Amino acid sequence: MAKRLTKKTRDKLAKVSTATICTALFKVGLKNQFIQDVHPVAPKGRNMVGQAYTMRYIPAREDLNPISVFQDPKHPQRVGVEECPPGHVMAIDSRKDPRAASAGSILVTRLMVRGCAGVVTDGGFRDAPEIGGLDMPAYHNRPSAPTNLTHHQAIELNGPIGCGDVAVFPGDVIVGDDEGVCVIPLHLADAIADEATEMTAFEDWVTEEVKKGRPVIGTYPATTAKAKSDFAAWRKKSGR
Repeated sequence: MAKRLTKKTRDKLAKVSTATICTALFKVGLKNQFIQDVHPVAPKGRNMVGQAYTMRYIPAREDLNPISVFQDPKHPQRVGVEECPPGHVMAIDSRKDPRAASAGSILVTRLMVRGCAGVVTDGGFRDAPEIGGLDMPAYHNRPSAPTNLTHHQAIELNGPIGCGDVAVFPGDVIVGDDEGVCVIPLHLADAIADEATEMTAFEDWVTEEVKKGRPVIGTYPATTAKAKSDFAAWRKKSGR
C-alpha cells in the first residue's frame, strides 16, 4: 500500500479529468467519490492534486465562540492553516452549511504561500473575489460573508471527515478540475492514475473520431475490430 502520493502519480492525475477518475473509481466499485455541490471559486484551467489534510467544524455555540477566541494561538482553524503540509489540500467539513465562511482570503493566502496545493470546503468562503484571484485552486459551495464563528466551531484537525457527502480520510488523494473535486483512497491512487491515463488516451481518440462524423456505436466503447485497430494505429502515431 502506498503511504504517500508519488510525483509520478501526481503528474498523471494532473492530466486527467475528475469525470474520467470517477469512472475509473466506479470500475473498482467506488461510486460516491465526487464531492457534491462544490465549485471552483474561480476556474484555473489546471488540476488541483494533493493529499488531504482535514479540518472539521461542528455547529457553533455562542458562549464558546466570541470573536476573542481567535486570540488563542491554539485555535484549531489557525493551527490547521499553519500545519497543513506543503503539497497537500486542506479539506474542510462544514456540514454542507454555507451560511458562514469556512475561511477567508487571508487564511487561504497563507495556505498558498506555504505551498499547499489547494483548499476545498462544502461550505462557503468569504472574500471570494480575492480568493478567486489567487494562484492556488479553491473550491466551495458559494460565497459567504459572515465569519465562521457565527455558525462553525473548528473542533478537530486531520481526522476523518465528511465533505459534500464524501468520506475523506487524512492522506486521501484530492483531485479538482474546473468541474469539481473527487477523492481517491490513497491505496488506490497509483492504479486509478494509470487507468485514468489509459482512459483519457482512448477518450481523446474517440472525441477526434466523433468530430469527424464517426458514430459512437462500436466506437465508444470500442467493440468492433476496426475501432480497435484504428485506436491502436492512433496510439502508435501519437505516441500515447
